[in-house]
Amino acid sequence: MSNIQQAGDKVLANVERVIVGKHHEVRLALVALLCRGHLLIEDVPGTGKTMLAKAIARSLGCSFRRIQFTPDLLPSDVTGLSIYNQKTQEFEFRPGPIMSQVVLADEINRATPKTQSSLLECMEERQATIDGVTHPMPDPFLVIATQNPIEYEGTFALPEAQLDRFILRIRLGYPALLDEIVILDEQKRTHPLEDLTEVCSVEELRSLQAGVREIYVDPAVSDYIVRLVAATRSHPDVYLGASPRGSISLYRASQALAALLGRDYVIPDDIKALAEPALAHRVIIKTASSIHDISAAHVVRELLDSTPIEAARQTGGPREVRPSPAAG
Repeated sequence: MSNIQQAGDKVLANVERVIVGKHHEVRLALVALLCRGHLLIEDVPGTGKTMLAKAIARSLGCSFRRIQFTPDLLPSDVTGLSIYNQKTQEFEFRPGPIMSQVVLADEINRATPKTQSSLLECMEERQATIDGVTHPMPDPFLVIATQNPIEYEGTFALPEAQLDRFILRIRLGYPALLDEIVILDEQKRTHPLEDLTEVCSVEELRSLQAGVREIYVDPAVSDYIVRLVAATRSHPDVYLGASPRGSISLYRASQALAALLGRDYVIPDDIKALAEPALAHRVIIKTASSIHDISAAHVVRELLDSTPIEAARQTGGPREVRPSPAAG
């Protein structure tokens, strides 16, 4: 899996020319991309969400479109529509911005539920049905959605079904003081994004995505994932726990993270590193508990401390299965 690590390191270094001091967050974005998932970034304005999406697209030579979600945005503004051509006397499909390889859905919670739901089929089924005709999404296809966690006026909270479509949710946060000085120095004359070039082709990316699926996951690690996710459903502070899609997302993301770190097998530490970004947005806290400042992230961290890693090994690759000794 060294080829995945090498390619990942090249993309990571390239993106970090624009996104300074956010190594962990950029790596999580690559995890979402490698396991064919979608990413939700929840943060205040000006922290680099748009730049991250653009930098990833440029590093991979992917087509990029940005959709600014507003209350008056229509589903057809996202997916496209059929227009009647008087010359040919036929309807012609005009693809919307969603028909791009990397799509930034900016401030997704400002759109109406009807427009938000137009993304569901595109994200999950990787296709859009317009006027009874199915149009496939390009490959690769990554949706990076953003929302502001502070401003609620004029917004429509994402429903659970929509949140569940995102394999990971991350926050970029403000840069450290020294990193912010570096950002100022790098933008004295031009923006570093303008000099960003492709370091990994689309064909290479498809090959890397296929390779991630071959990463070995020990049955004991799978058991740890399932028990961890199941624990979110019975926690006393939780109204709605993570679904089986959460288990699948954590499983796939752990394969991608292991590959990026140069391993061909998953270890429990991969699960621990990904549990909060993969599960917290799928967990709904009871109102009485949220009043006491108990968050979904707090619950996930608590479950990581209380869920034992029984037979899973911290190091080593696939286990050799040996026959039991004959009874005698």
